[in-house]
Amino acid sequence: MQFNKVFALLLLLSAACESIAQNKYQWKQASAGGYTYKYVTNDPMQTRFYTLKNGMSVILTVNHKEPRVVYRMAVRTGSNNDPKDHTGLAHYLEHLLFKGTDKYGTLDWAKEKPYLDKIDALYEKYGATKDSAARIAIYHQIDSISGVASHFAIANEYDKLMSNLGSQKTNAHTWVEETVYEEDIPSNAVDKFLAIQAERFRNPIFRLFHTELEAVYEEKNRGLDNDGVKVQEAMMSGLFPTHNYGQQTTIGTIEHLKNPSLIAIRNYYNKYYVPNNMGIILSGDFDVDAMIKKVEQAFAYMQAKPVMEYKSAPEKPITAPIVKDIFGPSAENMRICFRTPAASTHDAMVLDLASSVLSNGKAGLFDLNLNKQQKAQGTQAGLQQYKDYGLFIMLGSPKQGQKLEEVKDLLIGQLELLKKGNFDESMIRAIVANSKLDLLQSLDNSTSSAQHLMDAFIKNRCAQWDKEVSYLDDMAKVTKAELVAVVNKYLNDKNYVLIYKRNGTDASIAKVIKPTITPIETNAGKSSDFVKKMEAIAVGDIQPLWLDYDKDIKLSKNGIADVLTVQNNTNELFSLYYQFDMGTWNDKLLPLAASYLQFLSTDKYSAEQISKSFYNIACNFNISTNAEFTTVAITGLQENFDKAVGLFEDILANCKADEAALAALKSRIMKARANAKTNKQSIMQGLISYARYGAKNPFNTAMTDAEIDQLKAADLVNELHNLMQYKHRIMYYGPLADADFKTGIARLHTLPAGFKDYPAKVNFTPAVQSANQLLFTNYDMVQSEIAWVRNDVGYDANKEVVVNVFNNYFGGGMGSVVFQTIRESKALAYSTFASYNTPSKKEYPFYMMAYVGCQADKMNEAIKGMNELLTELPVSEQRFELAKTGFKKDLETQRITKEDIIASYLSAQQKGWKGDFRKDEYAALSTLKLEDVQKMHKEQISGKAYTYCVVASDKKIKLDDLKTIGEVKTVSLEELFGY
Repeated sequence: MQFNKVFALLLLLSAACESIAQNKYQWKQASAGGYTYKYVTNDPMQTRFYTLKNGMSVILTVNHKEPRVVYRMAVRTGSNNDPKDHTGLAHYLEHLLFKGTDKYGTLDWAKEKPYLDKIDALYEKYGATKDSAARIAIYHQIDSISGVASHFAIANEYDKLMSNLGSQKTNAHTWVEETVYEEDIPSNAVDKFLAIQAERFRNPIFRLFHTELEAVYEEKNRGLDNDGVKVQEAMMSGLFPTHNYGQQTTIGTIEHLKNPSLIAIRNYYNKYYVPNNMGIILSGDFDVDAMIKKVEQAFAYMQAKPVMEYKSAPEKPITAPIVKDIFGPSAENMRICFRTPAASTHDAMVLDLASSVLSNGKAGLFDLNLNKQQKAQGTQAGLQQYKDYGLFIMLGSPKQGQKLEEVKDLLIGQLELLKKGNFDESMIRAIVANSKLDLLQSLDNSTSSAQHLMDAFIKNRCAQWDKEVSYLDDMAKVTKAELVAVVNKYLNDKNYVLIYKRNGTDASIAKVIKPTITPIETNAGKSSDFVKKMEAIAVGDIQPLWLDYDKDIKLSKNGIADVLTVQNNTNELFSLYYQFDMGTWNDKLLPLAASYLQFLSTDKYSAEQISKSFYNIACNFNISTNAEFTTVAITGLQENFDKAVGLFEDILANCKADEAALAALKSRIMKARANAKTNKQSIMQGLISYARYGAKNPFNTAMTDAEIDQLKAADLVNELHNLMQYKHRIMYYGPLADADFKTGIARLHTLPAGFKDYPAKVNFTPAVQSANQLLFTNYDMVQSEIAWVRNDVGYDANKEVVVNVFNNYFGGGMGSVVFQTIRESKALAYSTFASYNTPSKKEYPFYMMAYVGCQADKMNEAIKGMNELLTELPVSEQRFELAKTGFKKDLETQRITKEDIIASYLSAQQKGWKGDFRKDEYAALSTLKLEDVQKMHKEQISGKAYTYCVVASDKKIKLDDLKTIGEVKTVSLEELFGY
């Protein structure tokens, strides 16, 4: 939901937070530029809803913040509509919509088509054949003919087209009732972009299918390694024994994945990809009247067809708890799930509110009674909404020594309080006020607007946009009695699904076996006539805007502290930061002290009262600590600036030691550390840190178990009381001018006569890779994950431009060398990338990292494939120009605003830049050549020693295979984590 800035602000300032009369939001119809549209009065986004003659919905909202346009092509179909014998089909189709048409993605469509027809027929034969030997023979034919057909195909021409436009975030996703295609383009490229999108949906060709099919196999196998995915599937199947929400997964069954039908996919496309089932959402910098004309001209060729919407028989009530146990290696957790009504219903809105009464991150029942009192490792609640039904979910994870069943009892206990109305009715007003604050903060975000409109289109809620705009006003009208009645109606002690995610081996996992695939021809560097035509179309220039730190930011002093301010001329929100140039490398207690503060009281306020006080004034505070910085952030409405800052200062200065709270925190820290050892992402993060710095590294230089056990409450309280004695800068983004802000902050923030010196910093020396080494950690998984790590030369600002273009060329995006080779041509991985990384400070070196996540039985091939690219750079002038153009257009359309100006300035200081360095990069692009990228690869990457980081199951891979790479060191979890 989005709201008018002034309107939302007025509501926030209203003590009673009363809603405006319903007739403030009325549907109207108007005409402009020869087109009729509908809109809702007082819609802050001023959204226009058009319906083209062919039934296609076009939804437009303007935002001139930056010269870009966010695009969503939303199709009201997903895995709900998959045929029962071809689950996963909608998702397959989404992948294939990137493969081109009979005009692009092909060198010669007339010659390519006969081979694709043969492949279509062979897949039908393959799916109907049961004999394994015969299936192998047929797949060999598919592989052979696909190889011939690939000589006429051009892989990833769509991505080339988008790169040429300067598009960002090229992506798509499929879910149960939606398939959505996403782009973010420069506003000067709209005409070319719409021509490409219109062509994309005119006659998509399903080429290069068997390598893309292998990528989907990989995606399926990654899901088998993801305990969260398994819990989600168990939840959906339990709540929806009839509806396809629970009966068909978006990724599909293994059996159906192994027997795809291109004919079935084509039939699905023809059935559901019709204009009256599709919506174009555009949010950004454009003229609305001109845009609708362009959209209609582009898509008028599409013809409407009747579409039968998926309808399931109503689900029968759940009359007894359904309990499911899910096993896997990750940390234990549990959830209680209730089936709730459709998105468009009033009760769904009330249940949304109810979920916030339980859990809003600050002052909900879970927040105060469970999390604040540390009765579990963590708990939360929320409403997940679909078109036909919703899901009310309560989640919890156990603390040390706690059973999942005990967590379940805790959650049920808080739900009972909600059902009995044991909460303050003022909580409803506070929830609405904080929700409006969140919306106010996101008003200028085109992506947020597009996402919300896309969701409304998918759920058939565009016709109820008046209710969307008035959503929080309507929520404010809900009484405590109504909320309690609705909660009792849907959430009782019998009608839920209870899922326990336990540690253990999942004996049911059966991975999708990799077929034999011969690498295909991608025809890199070649272009179809359509692409050449598109590239030849000139577009107007967008002039880049550089920051002038002397004008865009105020640098001054408040006593002995540096002050950096940027004035907010848009709304009445403020952000205040105190930043210290010290972090965990200076003091290992800092992050623990920051966590401890939320559980402490003062002489005036209990910990619970503090949380409620901040929530009631729609303000927030947070202390975050990383390796080298600690930042205090206080945010909210400027009207409440004095209250928020004063309250925080009082808490920090007067918080009292609480040994019981510390004992509970210690226990939860120990549990979190144990949980981290079960998380494969954390394990890989630890291996990469080991590779970069050696056995003693930033990742494992944490407090030991003994140090945590011996920690006293006074130690942490002293950290908090003394924090402001250390040197820090004060940063402000808000409505006040610099002088007015300094007057206010001087009154609220007391500075010492002189700052204390920071504790001595522990420095970590980057490792020098002189020979290949392999670090291995065992993890129970179907997949294997490999990262290549190498520290390189010291930072040089003059290398930034070639580094950025090299990364676009080599390892970033679907058109890069790495993606095209590892995934598109060789089908060795679903996820792969490579990047030459720029340090955050001038004192640190550049470093190279590459990554492949693949099936364990493809690991050796994947390593070989990446090593070939690290050794020899494939050269393509076309790919280089696209990489260079993409970076150039990113610079031209980037607008650094608000508090990001301060962040940009500080980053420039850390790197030793004078002024906005993007200006220098932009100028350097004009002389950059492909030879510069080749030289960088040769000098910094090729022929170098790397540390290979491997996370995999020793039951799925052979460690002896890894010894051919270099010395293998098996790193235990204790070595990796340091505890």
